Amino acid sequence: MDAKAELIIVREDFDALLHAIASRGYTIIGPTVRDGAIVYDELQAASDLPVGWTDEQGPGHYRLRRRDDEALFGFAVGPHSWKAHQLPAERTLWRARVDADGGLTEFEAGHSDRRRYAFLGARSCELHAMGILDHVLSQSSDDVLVIAVQCGQAGGTCFCASMDTGPVAEQGFDLALTELIQNGRHCFLCEVGSARGGDLLGDVPCREATADEREAAGQVHERTAASMGRELDTDGLKELLYRNYEHPRWDEVAERCLTCGNCTMVCPTCFCTTVEDVTDLAGEHVERQARWDSCFTVDYSGIHGGAVRGSARSRYRQWMTHKLATWLDQFGSSGCVGCGRCITWCPVGIDLTEEAAAIRADDGAADADAR
Repeated sequence: MDAKAELIIVREDFDALLHAIASRGYTIIGPTVRDGAIVYDELQAASDLPVGWTDEQGPGHYRLRRRDDEALFGFAVGPHSWKAHQLPAERTLWRARVDADGGLTEFEAGHSDRRRYAFLGARSCELHAMGILDHVLSQSSDDVLVIAVQCGQAGGTCFCASMDTGPVAEQGFDLALTELIQNGRHCFLCEVGSARGGDLLGDVPCREATADEREAAGQVHERTAASMGRELDTDGLKELLYRNYEHPRWDEVAERCLTCGNCTMVCPTCFCTTVEDVTDLAGEHVERQARWDSCFTVDYSGIHGGAVRGSARSRYRQWMTHKLATWLDQFGSSGCVGCGRCITWCPVGIDLTEEAAAIRADDGAADADAR
């Protein structure tokens, strides 16, 4: 089947799509409701999806509520990201035994997850995040089957349109679905993005999309792009932050910041890790483990003599400036995809778009005074 073909899968045949994926040996990971949030976990059937649920998001605020329809993907994004599969939160790098002389014996490298994954429900911002993280980690997620979902609504903290990362996925997927619910009809417009995606549809009942259905999908995309909960002016943002390294706004945000690291944990591109060596009580077995860490912890910048960034001011400035400025110099792209998770899941509702706007406003006033 040709790439970029547009087909229709009706709601009643969605399980056939999941069966086609599973029959090819993939473990399906996608959104489901658990513990009052929409999280990513293994799926067996369409009934495992957040059927009829949506999310309400704002700074420091996340709640699920019922929709008035049975949409499968009628929400924005939750606290989980695909980073957990690209860079697991905990992993063993190697393990060994220690002989009587203190030497390492029976050395064994850590085992990677051998399962083949299919990511169901990835949004455009998340596809960009996966690409950014692959670049940072010098790895590839090409072996992952990606069934993207075009956003049907923007979250209260979303600003992907400002970052040119959404809300419509244009590449990086095998199939991309736009959910359509109109006049009692529930279906998915499916765009084929690869030969693998086309092969899947050979086992799924589908038909060619009509002009009306393609137009309806386009309206969904336009409505979502026009309803972003946040905006971020990226024009000259890197230089703006470099110019304002000593801006008093950093002190103001530090008075609120708990340095808890929530923003880095939910961010789909943050990649800070730490390494720990662990032994048993007898000292005969040792493992080296890598775990997620955060630039918001004091110890993360610790060197001989103390921490480089000992204050909340310096740690928040490091995070935001790296994300929006130095990342560009280091990796050639922004480290932010506009998903808004850092705003939603900050306990005190710190909003990096608000912080950037405040610095820009003062910077502009200073330029006017200089003239």
